[in-house]
Amino acid sequence: MSLPSLRAWLVSLHLKRTVKSKPLQDYDVRVLREQTDAVGPKRLPKGVIAESVNTGQVKGVWHKPKKRSDENNAPVILFMHGGGYAFGSSKSHAGLTCALALECNASVFSLDYRMAPEAPFPAAVDDAVSTYCWLLAQRINPERIVLSGDSAGGGLALALLLSIKEQDLPMPAGAVLYSPWTDLTVTGGSIESNQKSEAMFQKIHITEGAKRYLNGADPKTPTASPLYGDLAGLPPMIIFVSNSEVLRDDSIRLHERLIDLNVDADMIVEEGLPHDWPVFVGSLPEARRTISQSAAFIKKITGT
Repeated sequence: MSLPSLRAWLVSLHLKRTVKSKPLQDYDVRVLREQTDAVGPKRLPKGVIAESVNTGQVKGVWHKPKKRSDENNAPVILFMHGGGYAFGSSKSHAGLTCALALECNASVFSLDYRMAPEAPFPAAVDDAVSTYCWLLAQRINPERIVLSGDSAGGGLALALLLSIKEQDLPMPAGAVLYSPWTDLTVTGGSIESNQKSEAMFQKIHITEGAKRYLNGADPKTPTASPLYGDLAGLPPMIIFVSNSEVLRDDSIRLHERLIDLNVDADMIVEEGLPHDWPVFVGSLPEARRTISQSAAFIKKITGT
């Protein structure tokens, strides 16, 4: 592990003074959504086109490279955004999904799933399953599909994998997870030990966010907390996490369980980076490096 860049240090300092210091659990989610969407890029990067989709059951945006050598064999990434299952969108995460599209020469579908409190668990999981089935219905080879997500979206990607397994659907090629939220019981040791080093959250942000999403459901339900699901037989995946974030142990324990079950799982632990740093792809060199590592993994598992 290398020390974080000056830019990463400055971003972490800014987050500690703004996001971490505020009682996010008391915010009106509509305000959070507006503020988060406003952080997204105002213009798409050169070389990317966007196509909106709203079928009633499936809502989101395709981000695709303008120039691709072989579209029929290129990867298809189903991306699920973070935001505690309450905020975030294809707008807020467009910088990350566009970067993945360009780096992987892939079509990236950024899913706008229903969110809490209006639509608590399991609405997001149901939307993810519907979207995966929609992709399959378009005769996209599942061996070309890669699931990805950040924070809560990483947990949702895992929940989708468990649902695919339970419903005996064709498995995708694999998954790429950024600081995934895998345990809504909030029992990882890093929730306490990393409270000072964490740049973005306080413990109460996590616990109250879990309550809002669960709406009384058992937090150990596997599609809410994939850490407690039957992970055997899942496809290859790569997990990125920072050693300083409160959700560190959500990734550490997930990786340990996957390895114990002989699932092909890699994990990259970064030093001192803020939670979910790939969303800062326009600012942080570490984010760009992670996108490149993600692309190498995606190309390997899809054979593209």
